[in-house]
Amino acid sequence: MHYFTSITANYLPKARALARSVKRHNPRAVFHLVLCDHLPESVDPAAEPFDSIVYVTDLDIPDLDAWIFKHSVVELCTAVKGRAFLKLFERTGAEKLIYFDPDIIVLYVLDDLEKLLDSHAVILTPHQVEPDQTHEAIVDNEICSLKHGIYNLGFLAVRRDEDGLRFLQWWADRLLHYCYDDIPNGLFTDQRWIDLAPAFFDAIHILRDKTYNVATWNLSHRPVTIDNGQLQIDGAPIKFFHFSGFDSGAQEIMLKRYAGDNQALFDFRQWYIDELNDMGQDKFGKMPCIYGFYSNGKPIAGSHRRLYRARQDLIAAFPQPSVDDGPTTSFYRWLTHQKLLEAPVVIPENEARDTQQYLTAVLNSWSWRLTRPLRWLKQVGMGR
Repeated sequence: MHYFTSITANYLPKARALARSVKRHNPRAVFHLVLCDHLPESVDPAAEPFDSIVYVTDLDIPDLDAWIFKHSVVELCTAVKGRAFLKLFERTGAEKLIYFDPDIIVLYVLDDLEKLLDSHAVILTPHQVEPDQTHEAIVDNEICSLKHGIYNLGFLAVRRDEDGLRFLQWWADRLLHYCYDDIPNGLFTDQRWIDLAPAFFDAIHILRDKTYNVATWNLSHRPVTIDNGQLQIDGAPIKFFHFSGFDSGAQEIMLKRYAGDNQALFDFRQWYIDELNDMGQDKFGKMPCIYGFYSNGKPIAGSHRRLYRARQDLIAAFPQPSVDDGPTTSFYRWLTHQKLLEAPVVIPENEARDTQQYLTAVLNSWSWRLTRPLRWLKQVGMGR
């Protein structure tokens, strides 16, 4: 069975921990690394737990420089996943391929997944498989899924047949053009697209087994126990655990909220911290991605990426937008000339929502309506 993950260099410790965990429980596993970055000079590929490394430059993406520039690091690592599936199928001849997010740890043999792929072309895991009951859990879990996607794309299994390839070609195309963190416009990287997949494709299996893709967003219905060092749910071994939100601190906050006094889960989290330290977290964890900077060393702001991808004239004028090579060909210098180099002030979402509600109330108020003719008269010069 073949597996892969997609990272930038700062996630190398997590990818190492993932690959080791896959091979620990599945000795015949072949593990591939998709790298949206340069490999650090100190890293010897032959000494890594990866059987191959595929670079973003290997994925046959048209207008690659411009395409990369349009994406943040998270958007980039998710946008390549469809193409990576297709490229790995092409390169390896594998019949079955599983993607894992780098912040996953495999805890058990995955033979059952391989058997499921005998009868299904695509396997998905939902964030939740039963309704929550409390207001807090509904907001944290169900409403969060409505924003970010019903299915968690930290895991995806695909079989290389007509149905699997048809699904991948559709998904890869959508990710090529529309893989952005843009929740107000219905997008969240690669995940929201998969909400449509069960309606579009017959060969999709929704895996509801609670021992797969265990994470803080489903702990409200998955009481974890430990037996002889093995984490279990309802007496069955957990197949893999997802440490989503680990770096931001969200995983720890949600773990405290939904694990209660379950010491086994907090011990497991500490084990993961120790494992990442052993894998080089101190050395690599804060390493910046090479695609985060202009050629002059200045950081690329998110506002620069969004402006560039929104305007076809800029895409046409600056096909290599990260390269600062001259006054007429440099997107960086164009931004400087237009006084757009500094990122605009971004109002936090909750403050923006409150402000919008206040302004809506003002516009709908009687006082605003009654004074509308006076404002018009003043505007045309008759109310001075």
